[in-house]
Amino acid sequence: METAGYVTLSRQTGLWKEMQVVANNVANISTTGYRRQGVVFTEMLQALPNEGGGVAMAAARARFSDPSQGSMTQSGNPMDLAIQGRGYFMVETPEGNRLTRAGAFALNTEGEMVNPDGLRLLDVGGAPIFIPPDAETVSVAQDGTISANGNPLAQVGIFEVQDETALSRQYGTLFAPGEEAPLAMLEPVVLQGFVEGSNVSPVTEMARMIEVQRTYEMGMKFMENEHERIRNVTRTLGQRA
Repeated sequence: METAGYVTLSRQTGLWKEMQVVANNVANISTTGYRRQGVVFTEMLQALPNEGGGVAMAAARARFSDPSQGSMTQSGNPMDLAIQGRGYFMVETPEGNRLTRAGAFALNTEGEMVNPDGLRLLDVGGAPIFIPPDAETVSVAQDGTISANGNPLAQVGIFEVQDETALSRQYGTLFAPGEEAPLAMLEPVVLQGFVEGSNVSPVTEMARMIEVQRTYEMGMKFMENEHERIRNVTRTLGQRA
């Protein structure tokens, strides 16, 4: 394969990875607390001592998550919580504590607040939140303080990180905080009875999907033309020999 083929192949590989990311975004348009993903492309430059000059190849090296806020939807469930502005909930997983914006919670059989996967929501001190079985009314203040029958029980932990690019998506809506420990926010804004939706824009993602698909098809056409050109050159040289 000649240089033009390698360059095009590297570009096609990156476009394929981006298409996978876009398709995943579209699939999670309705996922609570989902953060849109994007692809970061890098350019690798290589000198060509024999031919002269250089060649540039593209590579999809990393992914990033869009931190912009999704739309708020009132659910009517007093266990559902949403964060207005910055911050993340923290849930307990077998691999360690993880951050999330998905605030659809419920009570398990032990009276602990958990997400749909059964992961326990943690308070500001990193402990699970327990709601007494005799609690008739549960209210959550703007700062995350949970009260049952008017008596304060715990404060939902709302955490922030200094560098959001250090967050590593684990799966779905969960993020590993990275090397620096998340810090509890001093003045969070928590909304009870609301959930934050996905921040994926259907129109933007569909437009991007069409753009990537067309660009990929152009690359395939170029490779076909280049392959045909090489065949013609080889055929011509063979006839002259």
